[in-house]
Amino acid sequence: MSGSTTARTRAPAVMVLGCTSGAGKSWLATALCRWYARQGLVVKPFKAQNMSNHARVVQGAAGPGGPRGEIGSAQYFQALAARAVPEVRMNPVLLKPEADTRSQVVLMGRVRPDFSNMPWRERSAVLWPTAQAALQSLQADCELLVIEGAGSPAEINLAADDFVNTGTALASGAACLLASDIDRGGAFAHLHGTHALMDPQVQRQLRGFVLNRFRGDAALLAPGPAMLE
Repeated sequence: MSGSTTARTRAPAVMVLGCTSGAGKSWLATALCRWYARQGLVVKPFKAQNMSNHARVVQGAAGPGGPRGEIGSAQYFQALAARAVPEVRMNPVLLKPEADTRSQVVLMGRVRPDFSNMPWRERSAVLWPTAQAALQSLQADCELLVIEGAGSPAEINLAADDFVNTGTALASGAACLLASDIDRGGAFAHLHGTHALMDPQVQRQLRGFVLNRFRGDAALLAPGPAMLE
């Protein structure tokens, strides 16, 4: 498929980025999946790479009736929220930590022992084409794609190989949200600093900041929101 054809046929995407791990990306993406599904849209979730030992068995790459595979639990529940059938394209790369410096690699639902001992940067370059193909396939197969990032898009030591956040945001053309957990403290600094350090094009795709877990009087947030705007 040519690039121009892909650009014409791909569904719009919304991507939830986070300032940190645990900022609430998974929950927010799940909520968006259900909200958009309630609008009558054909919605599917996507996360290029997940690191978790919590997984679910789902429909494999061969489709219904073929061998089944694994994806992260978050994308499984996001699919249910979207009223979609969970499948391996929704989380093409799953890393299951086995030690501080080693993870089992699950690619398109199947364990790949040959990747487990591969250096991280080299492995990312090998995995991204498969993840990108899954992204493009899903985006051509729905009316709206809800994407979850991983960690933070401002990890400057990892930026050159960050296909989960920057690579996916650019490839999908997603409208991005940036979430910070206000319970952790320093939420405005997290949002401002992450915005300043992220890829310039992803900056341009950013559509809003999210103060997750906020409770109480919104007036007390002033002048923070106005300064961020």
